[in-house]
Amino acid sequence: MTSTDITEQDIAVLIARWSEATQLYINGDLRGYAAIAGHSEDYTLFPPNGGDARSGFDGSDDAVEWTAQTFRGGQFELDVVKTYTSGDLAVLVAVERQSGAFADLPLQDWSFRITLVFRREGTGWRLVHRHADPLVRAVNPELFAAIARGDHSL
Repeated sequence: MTSTDITEQDIAVLIARWSEATQLYINGDLRGYAAIAGHSEDYTLFPPNGGDARSGFDGSDDAVEWTAQTFRGGQFELDVVKTYTSGDLAVLVAVERQSGAFADLPLQDWSFRITLVFRREGTGWRLVHRHADPLVRAVNPELFAAIARGDHSL
């Protein structure tokens, strides 16, 4: 397949699917999210809270329970900045504008800048990579430097 085989309609469906999956995640439904998001076997994640890259999607019972206890509902809107396609790959560069209740914290803004890489496999899409961070709003140089050094812990 070439990039000309990926249509604007394909991207619109992918965006709608991702939006539906993310709303399920915010509502604490990891199994519903995973069924729609469709992670590839070689999936990687740069988690929004930092740290090392993770390989593979964790759909274990422990992860399902943690998600249900941690994400307790909210609102979600995907603000797509740019899309790219090449061969069997589609990339979404976006902001997940969301508010929600997280752990024991009150309802709050929970937005992330994201880059999502999808690969077409057969007639569907699989998420190959997700990179997310909470830097939707710029931070001052001192905080930026502290984060880079790892000196920002509470």
